[in-house]
Amino acid sequence: VLYGSLLLFFFVVSMQTTYTNVPKREGRKLFFDTHAVVRLLENNGFRIEQAEVIVNVLVQMTSSNMDVIYSDMVTKVQQEIMLQRVMSQIAAVKKDMIILEKSEFSTLLAENEVKRLIILRIKYICVLQDIMNKLRSDNLLDMNLEKSRVKELVMFLQTAEHERHLTQTNMKIDTEVAGLKTMLESHKLDTIKYLAGSIFTCLTVVLGFYRIWM
Repeated sequence: VLYGSLLLFFFVVSMQTTYTNVPKREGRKLFFDTHAVVRLLENNGFRIEQAEVIVNVLVQMTSSNMDVIYSDMVTKVQQEIMLQRVMSQIAAVKKDMIILEKSEFSTLLAENEVKRLIILRIKYICVLQDIMNKLRSDNLLDMNLEKSRVKELVMFLQTAEHERHLTQTNMKIDTEVAGLKTMLESHKLDTIKYLAGSIFTCLTVVLGFYRIWM
């Protein structure tokens, strides 16, 4: 930016520079003898009219070339004035550039601070999201574990209750079987007593009849 500004000021100053001290075309001196050139051309077979035309062309070409050369030249005084103008313009540009750089630097610092805060906020949000996701996954895992434990406990309680019912049922069955056995034993004893009494009665009757018949 500074280099382009300097080139622009050089161009403006150079365009504004006057060339009042540059020699005019009418006052310039030619550094060759036109008459001698005409004589030389005549001695080489040219007519005098042709030689004068050639010399005039040479003079015009030389004047045009000198115009081009003088258009790019300035005097020492003009050069010093132009240099002072350029230096003052450069100093002004430097001052403006310093002010601009300071303001731009302050703006960049503020923007960078805002961006830094935004980045930190985004990082914190990402960290919080990671923590929340981890807590959520841990809670889900704990809930699944608790569900599994509750299911296992329910199954264990159901199994224990079922086994208790089975045990009670078996005990009832055993008690009833024992009662039935006792009842059968008592009935068997009564039956034996009844049979023994019946047999004894029959024997008594038979003996009575036997005594009667005898």
